[in-house]
Amino acid sequence: MTAFASRVIPSSDAFATNRANMLALVEELHALKDRAKALSERRRPRFDERGQLTPRERIVRLLDPGMPFLELYGLANYMVDTDDRGKSIPGASLLAGIGFIKGVRCMICANDSGINAGAMTQKTGEKMRFCQDIALDKKLPFVHLVESAGANLLQYQVESWARGGGGFLRLAKLSAAGIPTFVVLHGPSTAGGAYFPGMSDYVIAIKGRGRASLGGAALVRAATGEISDEEELAGAEMHATKTGLVEYLAEDDAHGLLIARDIVGRLDWNKNCLRPVMKGFREPLYDPDEIAGVVPVDYRKPYDVREVVARLVDGSEFDEFKPGYGSSLVCLQGSIFGQAVGVVGNNGPIDPDGAAKGGQFFQLCDQAGIPIVFLNNITGYMVGKEYEQKGMIKHGSKMIQAVSNVRVPKLTLYIGASFGAGNYGMGGYGYEPDFLFAWPNAMTGVMGGEQAALTMDQVARSGAERKGVPVDEAALAAQKQRLIDHFDSQADAFYTSGRLLDHGVIDPRDSRKVLGFALQTCWEARNRTAHSNSFGVARL
Repeated sequence: MTAFASRVIPSSDAFATNRANMLALVEELHALKDRAKALSERRRPRFDERGQLTPRERIVRLLDPGMPFLELYGLANYMVDTDDRGKSIPGASLLAGIGFIKGVRCMICANDSGINAGAMTQKTGEKMRFCQDIALDKKLPFVHLVESAGANLLQYQVESWARGGGGFLRLAKLSAAGIPTFVVLHGPSTAGGAYFPGMSDYVIAIKGRGRASLGGAALVRAATGEISDEEELAGAEMHATKTGLVEYLAEDDAHGLLIARDIVGRLDWNKNCLRPVMKGFREPLYDPDEIAGVVPVDYRKPYDVREVVARLVDGSEFDEFKPGYGSSLVCLQGSIFGQAVGVVGNNGPIDPDGAAKGGQFFQLCDQAGIPIVFLNNITGYMVGKEYEQKGMIKHGSKMIQAVSNVRVPKLTLYIGASFGAGNYGMGGYGYEPDFLFAWPNAMTGVMGGEQAALTMDQVARSGAERKGVPVDEAALAAQKQRLIDHFDSQADAFYTSGRLLDHGVIDPRDSRKVLGFALQTCWEARNRTAHSNSFGVARL
């Protein structure tokens, strides 16, 4: 392989403009996440009064110091709870990500009980289930730090209840697959939530704070007339001594997390995973920090995607596959942290030759067992008489067919536009990539707002012509603006991430680290043996 010779000039005005615009979006991303953190932090005096750690402190105590943690779905529920961008709270009151406990890569979820006592939002259950799906697919022990007021009955939706059972289904599937599940019961877990500890393999409960019951004292009194004390009805000590729901009783939050760490460590989980062959690698010749100045935030402004790749791959070295054929689709072979990868990027819409090349490249990666990294900046496949007659549908379908059926890990980054069928061919959300992250400048949808508006403008003009009536220019102008606003308001990365259409929005400068972490997670999953059984572990 040869090192790429960058043509980017970091001292140029264009670089400075790109960087300033991108970093402004990164700051907006951090501000959104800080909004949830600040709201949760307001309850700190209450946590201190009860002798508890805050939810974020619990995660810090649980994880190995200094080891990486990959946050997932950090913007979940943004613009779902309210249409007001200034007031919407991201995160869905659930902290989630992949991190290390005693050297074991685990999926971790923690109820953010600093916000509405951890009550569920519209996207909380979906976020939890998606994290469980990743844990099952990647063979990650699942650790849940529980303290939640449960569902908000004032916002009850029957579909949320019906789908909510899928969280318990997944706990059963994880256990049956031989993947251990853990609960640290920091606070209440009532009604349906009681099945989180009930269906987990190991339960650690905090004395005097952890509680689990199908009905709280108020509900029991209303339903049966029985007057009960919360501790005798649901308390950690009761479950540790009478029901057997709790395996380990802890004195406080810190003690409970220490027990959790010890249990995970004693499972010797890594003995069931092959040791990777450590390959030497060189850092990129070009600093990944420069990515912020390489890429314009406006996807309509062209740039060479190779400049991005040169700041992601080892030594900035890669070989290009068929560079002179279907050149708007760039197919490269390189490595990231010593892991061989195929990288696919866009230097314009995909034409029939590019689609044919992409389909072949994907199959070659699959044949060699090489993961594929998709860098999406695609407005779609080419349209028009020339391209239709060259077989755009046929060749585009071959590319999509290959994306759908490759058996190797697929890692997708939305780094600009990702529209229409171009999203499909480039490993978009519907094609089940192993990991999918977006940059804050990303735009996704069936098409851009201007394109949608121009399409409908032409439809309206053609209709008026057929009917022999004059065109109402004022009405068309108003329709155009409505369509642009309607499409573009749903396309930005913050909005789509709020609807869990990716695994999270990341700082572009962190892309190499995120890809490296995701690649290693996929490698471990494929090289780990789990001892499955017919049923999950039950308390007998």
